[in-house]
Amino acid sequence: MPSYETAHIDDMAATQWPHWIPIRHHFGIETFGMNAYRRNAGESAVPEHDESASGAPELFYVANGHATFSVDGNEIDAPAGTCVWVKDATAKRAATAKVDGTLVLAVGAAAAGEAYAPAGWDTQYLAGDS
Repeated sequence: MPSYETAHIDDMAATQWPHWIPIRHHFGIETFGMNAYRRNAGESAVPEHDESASGAPELFYVANGHATFSVDGNEIDAPAGTCVWVKDATAKRAATAKVDGTLVLAVGAAAAGEAYAPAGWDTQYLAGDS
């Protein structure tokens, strides 16, 4: 058995939601959360949410394209290569693609001092996905 796996991001896209790439689920990662979102200009690249229930911080990385983030009411211009670290779990966050083909990688972990455990929402969304 090899000590690594590879996959192209296009091969991990969800069938029902081709704009959502469930990376954590694809690889069976249990130690941190990771997804990517590919959207076109004007579309939601990261749905508005907070992490109040989990207490977890999140890191977003704009891998391609250009996005505008909103974090706790602050607007952040985020061209490709930009990292947005949201350390306050209660802060509302969202992102909108500014150009077609924008790809935003989202990485989540557990609250400080706690062990990460998958919440299960991604598995629920993938039910029936092939």
